Amino acid sequence: MWAALKKETFLLIALIVAFVAMPLEHSIIHAGQTVSLIAALALIAVIIMASLRVAHHAEILAEKVGEPYGTMILTLSAVLVEVVILAIMLSNAHNPTLARDTIYSAVMLDMNGIIGIAAIMGGLKHGEQPYNDASGKTYIVMIMTGMGVSMLVPEFVPVAHWKVYSMFSIGIMIFLYAMFLRLQTTKHSYFFAYTYAASGEEHHVHGGKTAHSAIILVAGLILIGLLAEVMSKTLDVGLEGAGIPPIFSALTVATISASPEILTALRAALANRMQPVINIALGASLSTVVLTVPVIELLALFNNQQIHMALTPAQSIMTALTLLVAAINLNDGQTNAIEGTTHFVLFCAFLMLSFLGL
Repeated sequence: MWAALKKETFLLIALIVAFVAMPLEHSIIHAGQTVSLIAALALIAVIIMASLRVAHHAEILAEKVGEPYGTMILTLSAVLVEVVILAIMLSNAHNPTLARDTIYSAVMLDMNGIIGIAAIMGGLKHGEQPYNDASGKTYIVMIMTGMGVSMLVPEFVPVAHWKVYSMFSIGIMIFLYAMFLRLQTTKHSYFFAYTYAASGEEHHVHGGKTAHSAIILVAGLILIGLLAEVMSKTLDVGLEGAGIPPIFSALTVATISASPEILTALRAALANRMQPVINIALGASLSTVVLTVPVIELLALFNNQQIHMALTPAQSIMTALTLLVAAINLNDGQTNAIEGTTHFVLFCAFLMLSFLGL
C-alpha cells in the first residue's frame, strides 16, 4: 500500500495543494497582484506534476488496449481538461477570443511543437522513423476541414448571422467527429496502427493494472480541473495590467491540456515508435477543434455571449502553413530530423507572433 502511494507522490501533492488552495482562493486574490501571480505559477507547476502521472497511467492503458484506442484515451482526456478549464474561465470573465486562441494555440503546440521536437529527437537517434502514412493523411484532411469550417469561414459570416452559423458549427462538428470516431474504431482502425519489430529501444510501462490506471487517470483529470479553476482566477489577477500578450492565458490552457501527451509522445519517439506520436499530436489537434468548438459555442449560445471564432490574419497564415507543411511531411510514412526541424521552426514563429500580440 505504501509503495503504491509513494509512486503517486505527485498526485498526492496536487491533492494537498487543491485542499489548501480552494478555500484560500479569495484570500489569495485579495492579497494583491504579486501574491496572485506567484500562486498561479505555483499552481501551474503542480498541475504539470499531476499531468506527468496522468501521462504514465495513459501509457499503461495504451499498452493494454493497443492503438488507436490507447492514444484516443489520452487525447480525449486532454480535450476534456481543456473544455473544463475554458468553461470555467469564460464563466468567470467573458473573453470573446479565449476559445479561438486556445484552440489555435493547442493546434500549434500539438502539430508543430510535439511533432517537431519528437521528430528531431527521434530522427537524430534513429534516422528515418516509420509509421502508417494513412493516419497522417486522414488526420490532416480532417483537421483542415474542421478548422476551415469552424475558424476560417466565420471571418466571412456577418455578425447578424453568428447564432445561426454557431448552431450549424455545433451540429456539423459533432457529425464530423462522430463519423471519424466510428470509422477509426471499426473499418479503418488499421489506418492508425503500425506493427513494430521487437526492439530493446522500446519503452514499456510494467506492472500497471488497467482498472487501477483508469481510475487514477480519471481522478487525476478531475484534480487538474479543480486546480485549474483556482489557477485561472489567480492568473487573471496576477496578469492584470502587466502588458502580457492576450494570447498568454490561452497558451497556458493549451499547454496544461497537452502536458499529459507531451511526455508520452517524446518517449515513443525515442523508442523509435512514431505511430503513437502521430496519433497523439494529430489526434489531439483534431479532438481540440471538433470537440471544443461545439461545447464552447453551445455555452456561448446558452449564455447569449457572442464569441469570435474567426482566426486573425496572422493566425490564418500560420494555420495554413502548418497544414501545408504537415501534408507534405506526413505523406510518405516516414519522419526524420529535417521534417521535425521545419515544424519546430513554425512553432518558434508561432511563439514569436504570440509574444508580439499577433
